[in-house]
Amino acid sequence: MTLQTKINTFAKLGNFLNLFSSENIDLESLTPCERTYYDKFITQINQSVHHNGWFTRENVLFSIQSWANALTEENLIQWTAAYDFTSVSKKTVGIVTAGNIPLVGMHDFISVLISGHQLVIKQSSSDQKLLPIIAQLLICFEPRFKSHITFTDQKLEHYDAVIATGSNNSARYFEYYFGKVPHIIRKNRNAVAVLTGQESETQMEALGTDIFQYFGLGCRSVSKLFVPKNYDFDQLFKAVFKHQIILDHNKYKNNYDYNKTVYLMSQIQLLENGFLVLKEDTGYASPISVLFYEYYDSLALLKLKLNSDRDLIQCLVSDSLTPESVTFGQTQHPQLWDYADGVDTLDFLIRL
Repeated sequence: MTLQTKINTFAKLGNFLNLFSSENIDLESLTPCERTYYDKFITQINQSVHHNGWFTRENVLFSIQSWANALTEENLIQWTAAYDFTSVSKKTVGIVTAGNIPLVGMHDFISVLISGHQLVIKQSSSDQKLLPIIAQLLICFEPRFKSHITFTDQKLEHYDAVIATGSNNSARYFEYYFGKVPHIIRKNRNAVAVLTGQESETQMEALGTDIFQYFGLGCRSVSKLFVPKNYDFDQLFKAVFKHQIILDHNKYKNNYDYNKTVYLMSQIQLLENGFLVLKEDTGYASPISVLFYEYYDSLALLKLKLNSDRDLIQCLVSDSLTPESVTFGQTQHPQLWDYADGVDTLDFLIRL
């Protein structure tokens, strides 16, 4: 397959995923592959929601739409233009996915296929409904993909390289098990936001989405704030008030009640608004329903700290503090070229 053929196929996938943002679909206008898989995809969405209590329909559809927005022909061309695929020697790449948010392994899946390799993928039991049906649809669009895609629920075998994503604990196992082959092993990372107190109401409301989307379970979810001394947190609480409906979700509410109770029993000083706990803490990975915060003395010193802790940070939300800063409200809208952990996946795959 040529690169353009693969780009065209993934762009078709993007168009298909975009169907699920519309309430009224003209089934007669769909291609044969789209008609075949439209109802099947709806079934898998429903099964995904029932299978994982954190995968609400809203979050599953949000993830699908995010991928629909990313997989345009223009984006795919822009993404791949920086690489030379002519000397790729086809290998088998094992993928181990996480399961914290819907379709979290999608980028690795696409990267392996568009680079020309074969993949064998072991999914997290928490997120195993959507990617197989996407693979089937891709094969319907382009049958030559069939020989490139294998799913397994057993341990990975017969691979030349591995991309594995998990927790810090599982990463130690991955290092031991996959350390003898070329690999990318991803650990825990979190997003942080730097506030100055001069943010607009619109920016603060957008930050609420960065905090609460996917219940804060994504590696790009803001789990910590850096704020100046004497920061007025009322501005934050007012901006995120619309997210109070998150308490309607029992799993989130249980985490909120539990974490708040544990902190109070430990006589830890907290700020909270009835659905979000703010705790002063030097760590980055806050529990569900908890947002850490830390005061800074100067932005110059803070930039040095953030640079020294860069291996713990997935992305930084700020009003242009650094060239890499993400705009408020955009943490869950990464582009194809926004690589997890800052590791260029395509470059890794091309060099195998």
